[in-house]
Amino acid sequence: MQKQTIIVTGGCGYIGSHTAVALQQAGYNVVIFDCCVNSTPETLDRITEITGVRPDFEHVDLTDALATHNAFEKHPHACGVIHFAALKAVGESVAQPVRYYRNNLTSLLNVLNMMVELNIPNIVFSSSATVYGNPTELPATEQTPLQPATSPYGQTKLMAEQIIRDTVAAHPNMHAVLLRYFNPIGAHPSGKIGELPNGVPNNLMPYILQVAAGWREKLNVFGNDYQTPDGFCVRDYIDINDLVDAHIAALQYMSHQENNIDVFNIGTGHGLSVMEIIRAFENATGVKIKYEIAPRRAGDVPAIYACANLAQEKLGWCAKIPVTETMKSAWLWQQNISDKKQG
Repeated sequence: MQKQTIIVTGGCGYIGSHTAVALQQAGYNVVIFDCCVNSTPETLDRITEITGVRPDFEHVDLTDALATHNAFEKHPHACGVIHFAALKAVGESVAQPVRYYRNNLTSLLNVLNMMVELNIPNIVFSSSATVYGNPTELPATEQTPLQPATSPYGQTKLMAEQIIRDTVAAHPNMHAVLLRYFNPIGAHPSGKIGELPNGVPNNLMPYILQVAAGWREKLNVFGNDYQTPDGFCVRDYIDINDLVDAHIAALQYMSHQENNIDVFNIGTGHGLSVMEIIRAFENATGVKIKYEIAPRRAGDVPAIYACANLAQEKLGWCAKIPVTETMKSAWLWQQNISDKKQG
């Protein structure tokens, strides 16, 4: 039986690379599209080390319609796209809204245009819990009212979901699953791939790791006066390996999907504060994190965590990996890249 081909946009990035590994291990042929603006082509070597198979790679800027067309034309028999490619830093999006709208929406439009042209039927979209804004209820379910996002990044996810809905409605042969991620953390158990942003990290976990490794002096904790149990922001932190399993489940689900489009929360179902994450890392690794309290950051909401019951019911998926294991995998990854940096 011929392997099904899946195009993974942004496949050299943090979530994309882990998903590429999981897809290959599940028997799919993987083609990665990436311009590596916030990643590195070296990730391809790391994926190959883990799986023994080097994914096909197209170095392409998906905001360029002609380049996108040419890349897709090389893979006309793909049966699906998992679309990760996007800029993703909340704070940066507040400072650079035009850049975020242009990049995140133009790339999606170009991808969908080629899917329609080549009759590629399935898309799994990397959405976000930011579509709930500052939620009216916790935990957030898929029926929780969507609100104007608190950042341009979140707004691009809201708009992208609507663009996909409209596209699927216009093309009944298309199917879509929108996965609303909460906060992915951790690394592959091998320590060969993990989160390594270019420049200063915008997410909590890589910043903790770089402080622990001595790359940075201290962690700035943005705000300690929120209306939460300990005053710190609360998020639903999910292990990256659990998260990527949801993508495999989504692809399998689309083979018998009753609706043309479904939405699923992908989270653990409970929240941890920034301080609880710091303590969890310290307890799991024995490494102390130097931090100081900083002013609140633009675009942050006090608390959000998921109800992921629908994903368990329909996809047969749930988060399983305990936070201690997540911290250990993240630290293994950081130690490996620190060794290479020093070497």
